[in-house]
Amino acid sequence: MVRCFYGQMEIMRTTWTDKNPGRCFWGYPEEDSTCGFVGWITPQMCERSKSIIPGLLRSINKLKTEVGKLKEENQMFKYDIGKIKEEKSKLKLYLICSWVFFGFVFFFLMK
Repeated sequence: MVRCFYGQMEIMRTTWTDKNPGRCFWGYPEEDSTCGFVGWITPQMCERSKSIIPGLLRSINKLKTEVGKLKEENQMFKYDIGKIKEEKSKLKLYLICSWVFFGFVFFFLMK
């Protein structure tokens, strides 16, 4: 484990800034620490990687948002399907009852 300038234990963290996407470093456990930077763990990436990774991360985040929306929409459709199945069962029962009633009426009128 690494200690900072003030003797506090540092943890391995990852930065996702446009300048250093996915780069690991030793940092203070709290986000808003004033301790300062201790040291990089991974080497600096090439310029091409620095320009591509942020775009890929934005694409991933956009797709995750879209997946979340589609899951919500799917849940609504499942609810609608359940309601439609209930209505189908009721209508089937009404149809059977109407045919039974029609049968009795027809039977008594034919006498």
